[in-house]
Amino acid sequence: MQNLFDRKRPAGAKVRGIKDLVITYFDFPETTVLTVAELRCHDEGCPPIETVITARHSDGSIQDWRLTKPVDEIEKKDIESLSG
Repeated sequence: MQNLFDRKRPAGAKVRGIKDLVITYFDFPETTVLTVAELRCHDEGCPPIETVITARHSDGSIQDWRLTKPVDEIEKKDIESLSG
């Protein structure tokens, strides 16, 4: 059984790079707060791993995007495939 507290964390530099790509691609203002989370799922029907990108805007609105790959595999083309 996998220890839930002994998981490899995504590289901070890679997460920062994803945030920079999202901010640039969508031209978000500095007031937008971005989070990048790598999630694992063991339930039937869900991808084993996905990266969730969330943008919280100053007007209170929230945007979420899900990519079915780990943080370390996300590239510029993946960000460009997201719709705003």
